[in-house]
Amino acid sequence: MERDARRDAALELRRTAALGLSLALAAGAGLLFLQFGLADGFDLMDVVRSVLIFGSTFWLAWGAVQGLAGLAWRAPALPRVEGPITGRTAILVPVYNEDPVVTFARIAAMDESLAATGQGALFDFAILSDTRDEAVAEAEQHWFLHLLDARGAEGRIFYRRRARNTGKKAGNVEDFITTSGGAYDYALILDADSLMEGATIVEMVRRMEAVPDLGLLQTLPKIIRARSRFGRAQQFSASFFSPIFARGLALMAGRTGPFWGHNALVRTQAFASACGLPALSGQPPFGGHILSHDYVEAALLARAGWLVRLDPDLEGSFEEGPENIVDFAKRDRRWCQGNLQHGRLLDAPGLRPWSRFVFLQGILAYVAPLLWLGFILASIAAPLFVAAPNYFPEPYLLFPVFPSNETSKAMGLAFGVFGLLLLPKLMIAAEAAMTGRARPFGGGLRGAVSTLWELALSSLIAPVMLMFTTRSVLQVLMRIDAGWPPNNRGDGTLSLSDAWIASRWIVATGLLLLGASWALAPELVLWLLPVSLPMMAAPLLIAWTSRPGARGLLRTGTEGTTPEVVATHDHILAAWQAAGARREPALTV
Repeated sequence: MERDARRDAALELRRTAALGLSLALAAGAGLLFLQFGLADGFDLMDVVRSVLIFGSTFWLAWGAVQGLAGLAWRAPALPRVEGPITGRTAILVPVYNEDPVVTFARIAAMDESLAATGQGALFDFAILSDTRDEAVAEAEQHWFLHLLDARGAEGRIFYRRRARNTGKKAGNVEDFITTSGGAYDYALILDADSLMEGATIVEMVRRMEAVPDLGLLQTLPKIIRARSRFGRAQQFSASFFSPIFARGLALMAGRTGPFWGHNALVRTQAFASACGLPALSGQPPFGGHILSHDYVEAALLARAGWLVRLDPDLEGSFEEGPENIVDFAKRDRRWCQGNLQHGRLLDAPGLRPWSRFVFLQGILAYVAPLLWLGFILASIAAPLFVAAPNYFPEPYLLFPVFPSNETSKAMGLAFGVFGLLLLPKLMIAAEAAMTGRARPFGGGLRGAVSTLWELALSSLIAPVMLMFTTRSVLQVLMRIDAGWPPNNRGDGTLSLSDAWIASRWIVATGLLLLGASWALAPELVLWLLPVSLPMMAAPLLIAWTSRPGARGLLRTGTEGTTPEVVATHDHILAAWQAAGARREPALTV
């Protein structure tokens, strides 16, 4: 008990220090801007802009602090059971209008990888179909039979298709847990594009068997197979930067870690007893089934006293990502709705304070871009609220009193904001070079150059992403439901005409911002060019980043040495596609 008390006190001290530092940096930015604004006299718009700077800078500072914390700290490893494992595990693969050839080949590869560990008999696969397209459903049944034949796995690989996809993915998983979960000690929850090494899955079970109160163990998936400039930048970031930021997140989370909905192992008894999700009252987007269910399930497990933990050191966990900005924005639209929906759960009874803060962070992640856009709009409109300067504030003055030049404060603020964006990633690149972690990325020099390339690209497309996020938030506030559209897989190359259709409204917004600045605040035109020009070039950026490129840079370890389970999947998929496996669909088990 004394040890637990010391651990909890240390955790609270870390959280308080990180939160205090983030608030101090945000307050400093807000006060610095207020001094700059007040140089020509007080007006309400200066206060408004200072508040907007405070809110948006806090979000940047909080992310930077977590990254820096991850550089300085590594979580102690969980204990693990040595020797044979005893618990049975169900590997859940929810599918929704996916290509069954590709998805089921992943299952075959993971099953083969598990067999190589000698523990394969303790793992079953459950394909949980929510597919609505009848042609795809027929293909699922066809390829399921082929999967059974290929693996000789009748009785270990199962398929079922729900008549109604109530609750989307969360309802799909819940349906399995309530009907079949009692047969298993653990459940590994995947996405259709998930791929995991058998040794990693076994290691997760070893850790869970050694820690009786461990309810959920989350891995840090790496993105693989990216081809486009946008996809490869995301892939590099997930492999190079994310492990450090994840360590910082784990440091702050303590026993109340995250769940990202996939590539995570849960204790079925804990999940079944704690994670029932009610439908929220009212209509979507704020009512109905909870879209971002994973954050809520993590909070419910923590509320019930279970340990929820993120272990970034677990290698061999993979997923695929969107290949273009438009597909990313479509997926992000669903996440936006789910995160804003969490506003209704902030006062849910019994939740841990950190769980409520996680909900608040998720909301702020989508509100922060609106704060930046609001700051830009307020800055353009500010001259309308400024009275004519009074150069003789006192009677009988012989000489005018000019406002002080506070340009240095504006420059300092700009450099500070960019520092919060750039410094953590630059320090991660330096750490990787010094520790040898950059070796799989082509070495320290190439890792540093790739970091600069990724920073330049993310800065260039940031205004475009800001506009997509702004539209998503406004749609939710206007109560427009996003639904649950299927993810686009495969080649994400976009033509210029498709990019124009998707982003012409962003072009118009960029032109309006620049025109309004020219008319109302011409001194801001140069400052706005880094924002307005990418907006006006949005179709070119979207099309260009959707094409293959940057082959000499953004290298990751999975490109240098293909992971075994990935190579196995490639081999199986090629063989299946070549064979064509002609067989009549039959009843499923």
